[in-house]
Amino acid sequence: MLNWRMFLVFLTLVLLIMGGVHGYLYWRLILETAIPSPWSTALGWLFVVALAGIPLSFVLSRALDKCLVRFIVVPVYVWLGLVFQAFYLVLALDVVRGIAWVVVRVAGALGAKPLLSAALLFDDPTRSLEVWRVAAGAAAAASLALTVVGIVWALRRPVVKRLEITLPQLPAAMDGFTILQLSDLHLDLVQGRRWLEAVVDRANSLAPDLVAVTGDLAEGSVAKYGRDVEPLRRLRAPLGVFFVTGNHEYFHDLAGWLRLLNDFGVKVLRNERVSIERNGASFDLAGVDDHDGARIAPGHGADLAKAMDGRDPGKAVVLLAHQPRIAVEAARQGVGLVLSGHTHGGQIWPFSYLVYLQQPYVRGLKRLDGTQVYVSSGTGFWGPPMRLGTTAEMTLVTLRSREAITEFPP
Repeated sequence: MLNWRMFLVFLTLVLLIMGGVHGYLYWRLILETAIPSPWSTALGWLFVVALAGIPLSFVLSRALDKCLVRFIVVPVYVWLGLVFQAFYLVLALDVVRGIAWVVVRVAGALGAKPLLSAALLFDDPTRSLEVWRVAAGAAAAASLALTVVGIVWALRRPVVKRLEITLPQLPAAMDGFTILQLSDLHLDLVQGRRWLEAVVDRANSLAPDLVAVTGDLAEGSVAKYGRDVEPLRRLRAPLGVFFVTGNHEYFHDLAGWLRLLNDFGVKVLRNERVSIERNGASFDLAGVDDHDGARIAPGHGADLAKAMDGRDPGKAVVLLAHQPRIAVEAARQGVGLVLSGHTHGGQIWPFSYLVYLQQPYVRGLKRLDGTQVYVSSGTGFWGPPMRLGTTAEMTLVTLRSREAITEFPP
């Protein structure tokens, strides 16, 4: 069940941040470019309506049928993507202007000739307005172009990323074992049943030994999205399909999703591990609840110590954990490989730099002491239907044993 207190806090923070962003853009792109009335007034109301649409979309997405709310929520998300692009481009221009202002003043104090570009921007009010209108117009046009490119890129079919990862403790008899990782599907008003059917068909065509889904399945309750998730029932892997919770499971009908996955034959690993056996050899597959679960649902939350309790230290361990922040503890516990998601690889550049404030890794294969951590860029997307600088992926991991590679070099 959704924690309404946390939801209201989240919504308040979103409104404060987005209110500041909208106000900044209105000031720089409309007031500072001296757009005449009634156009400036109309654009001002557009900003107000768009800002009000943010909380409205959150509420309506939970109250109305998907077919109805799609026409409200999707435009709001696209607008947010556009605003994000415009914000960092205009901010970058202002940083350049600020640096130029400092250069002009310092050069003037030293008796040096000011740079021509800086003089145009700051010394002649008439030319300053001209230059800023051109710069602001270019930023607005670039924002629109990037938004279109981001939407097209996000709606492409996920690529299959293939990795070979050596686990020193993996028995030679299990060399070549394949794990297909799906992560952050985020089934929503844009990506639904038909999209997931294509993902499942592609997954089955890869014939992995095991499928791991590392959280964030859908953006609503089972009542709303259960039918869309139905294709997961067709996922095939001889050694099983496994799932660990992401933070979004705790926002939407946790108990319902856990029951449905169980009905599908998907094994949910909750701070536990299982032995994966083939050809008389085995490794341990462990899975933990999402890091944020403890704050939302009693009895939930990542507990790696519990999952690893009583393990054979000589046996290879692959850990499924939604957030890569578990890497430090996994290294202490002697985990060989961690498969994570959550970050979407940053999804929309340059947002990836902000993700580093919360997570140690954003995407790709990393190493921490003796532990390898792979962070998927995600199979779907969240929020604005956009990707810039990242690609949705299905990750096919082939495990290699040191013994097998030593005996049979590639």
